[in-house]
Amino acid sequence: MRRWAKASTVRSKKLVQVLQARMEWLILGWLGLFCAAAGWRIASAPVAIDDPLAFAQVFVPYALAALAPVAGYRLAMAAFVPGRLPARTSFRLLPLGRWRSLDALRARAHPAYGPFGFMASLMVGMLLNIPVRSFEFVLLLPALNGHAPAWGVTLFRALAFDIIAMNFLYAVCFVMALRAAPLFPRMLLFAWSIDLLMQLSIARRMAAHADLPPQIAAPLEDLLMGNVTKVLVSAGIWIPYLLLSQRVNVTYRGRIAP
Repeated sequence: MRRWAKASTVRSKKLVQVLQARMEWLILGWLGLFCAAAGWRIASAPVAIDDPLAFAQVFVPYALAALAPVAGYRLAMAAFVPGRLPARTSFRLLPLGRWRSLDALRARAHPAYGPFGFMASLMVGMLLNIPVRSFEFVLLLPALNGHAPAWGVTLFRALAFDIIAMNFLYAVCFVMALRAAPLFPRMLLFAWSIDLLMQLSIARRMAAHADLPPQIAAPLEDLLMGNVTKVLVSAGIWIPYLLLSQRVNVTYRGRIAP
């Protein structure tokens, strides 16, 4: 088991190093793929795009969805500078267990310090969530502007805002995990909470449209329930780890079990 754990840690370190080294290429790949998918959706829009305003109504949401994770990544990378000793949070949301505090230097010298091991899996999951959710949005709904029915305009804008907000937040969470920001666990909990509220808000807004076609209502329900399920499953799996893991407590909270 010790050999397996050591090999797993080594592999996770290599994975994190690859992510750091190839992030610019990943960003370019993301922008290329999403812009191609968005361009296809705009070109095949079932509504008239006959003036600049009509074009902007479909172009701007896709553009913001593409740029949101890039903006979140850039801003977080600028905010959380490597090498800086961050101030630890003094207020504990859930004071479970007995812990001994470590100063920043001793925490960094600890063998368990760093976003490796299972933390690398969580980081990859946050990154993958961005393209998965984004392409679900592109595939589910065509590009719609003011020429579409009221339910279509509402749905398109609500789903676009959901993707923009969550792409930004999950990109920020990824960088906070990568840079060992002490507030990362709380930021991830905040992102999950916002994600759930967004799905409930979309469901409530669309329920007010009695003319929503059944062929749209059924896949929309599946999409929203799928998003809620993914958030709840992720929270159920990772919250115990974020609370009890020695690596998380050393890296993000500066403490260790006595």
